[in-house]
Amino acid sequence: MATTTQTPALVKGARASRSTIALKILMALSGLIFIGFVLVHMYGNLKAFGGHDSFNEYAHHLRTFGEPMLPYSGLLWIIRVVLLGALVVHVGAGVALWRRAKKARTTKYVVKKNKGSTFASRMMRWGGVTLLLFIIWHLLNFTVGKVNVTGGETNDPYNLLVDSFSTWWLTLIYLVAMAMLGAHLHHGIWSAAQTLGHTGTAAARARWRTVAFVTALIISIGFSVVPVAVLAGVISK
Repeated sequence: MATTTQTPALVKGARASRSTIALKILMALSGLIFIGFVLVHMYGNLKAFGGHDSFNEYAHHLRTFGEPMLPYSGLLWIIRVVLLGALVVHVGAGVALWRRAKKARTTKYVVKKNKGSTFASRMMRWGGVTLLLFIIWHLLNFTVGKVNVTGGETNDPYNLLVDSFSTWWLTLIYLVAMAMLGAHLHHGIWSAAQTLGHTGTAAARARWRTVAFVTALIISIGFSVVPVAVLAGVISK
């Protein structure tokens, strides 16, 4: 009588491991989309140093770019759809990974052993929540609602920017958000490099730590100089 033996098709936990890696890859790729966007957005903000006409011409050009093949503001709507999709993927993957990490931490010993990584992950989560709330306010302030807290006009992008950052508490909120963005990018770029397999050697790890730090520094400072310059009177109407 013949006998058969069954061998497991998968090592225990292999499917979950592959799923976790896939989620990390999704976070890394969607994060790269955001990095590209914030670099372009930072460049646009720095146009404020060129004065009223320079900044407003840039804002107008974004709305007419690609005409007549694209409708008015067509490029902006394409960017918005891509960013919204990336945001859904990034937040969804982040929440899924957070739930898995929380479920995996079953003993105090594990928590203590991974204290450093747990702290970094916690900072990324709360930093991400802070940035999400800031993005909502930022859109209401400059894009969707166009809220001018000084009571001034809202249809002139340059004047709206100057009025907003002339208000000290709005500038403070912005600077705190940029500090959180820098911290988020610093850890996020390094994590993305690890996920995508670019940190296999000591030299590569050192290189990507530098890339992460310099990129985060450039972006956080690049966004911060405009509101500081407005508050200091360097940029004015």
